[in-house]
Amino acid sequence: MLIAGNWKAYVESGTKAKALYQGVKRLRAKGAHEVVAAPSFPHLGLLAPAKAGKTGSGLAAQDVSVTVGGAETGEVTAGLLRDLGVEYVIVGHSERRARGESDDVILEKVRHVLAHGLTPILCIGEASRDQDAQYLKLVRAQLSTVLEGLSAKERLALVIAYEPVWAIGASEPITAEDLGEMVLYIKKVLGDFMPGRANQKVRILYGGSVAPENARGLAAGTGIDGYLVGRASTDLATFSALVKAVS
Repeated sequence: MLIAGNWKAYVESGTKAKALYQGVKRLRAKGAHEVVAAPSFPHLGLLAPAKAGKTGSGLAAQDVSVTVGGAETGEVTAGLLRDLGVEYVIVGHSERRARGESDDVILEKVRHVLAHGLTPILCIGEASRDQDAQYLKLVRAQLSTVLEGLSAKERLALVIAYEPVWAIGASEPITAEDLGEMVLYIKKVLGDFMPGRANQKVRILYGGSVAPENARGLAAGTGIDGYLVGRASTDLATFSALVKAVS
């Protein structure tokens, strides 16, 4: 499984960032799962491998610039992330979408990430559910806009993170049954753009109130290939317990 910890802006101390990252590296060394950390941009520079561009760093970026560089104050490009040894880049997170990021912008970001040899973790998911299942059309549109703009080879390089906004921070997150149905639906949409059983090769993660207590149950029989974990990933004991729960 791929288990990615999105630290968001919870970690402000460089000392804590270093300690968390050391913990992530220990979890990676055990080999049961691929565990990566997504710190803030400043901490990426702090935690970057000594050798620029080193692979296997266990580092992900929380976002990427839609630009390619140059006179773009404050932007962080895919090329810069690659030079720091980043492996994965989270694109289209619900918190970015809530700030107005469109599917077209997300497509451009995915293209930049792929062009620099990095792996995009494309986030999709509905804000709420309705009895008429209109939310499925939203999820299809989020995914289709990106898939239509990529080549067949690029589509296979995607990692999809399904994160229903309504389940984030909820006392009662998604059920295993509902999650399994959404995984099947996402694979169906992928299948519209991929020949044969190629859609089975695309990894699908789940994000939304994942905890040590429910991680094993949500993974059982739902077809997910891992998790995108938020705040819980910033507490090393909790994150370690979560990884252990699905080992």
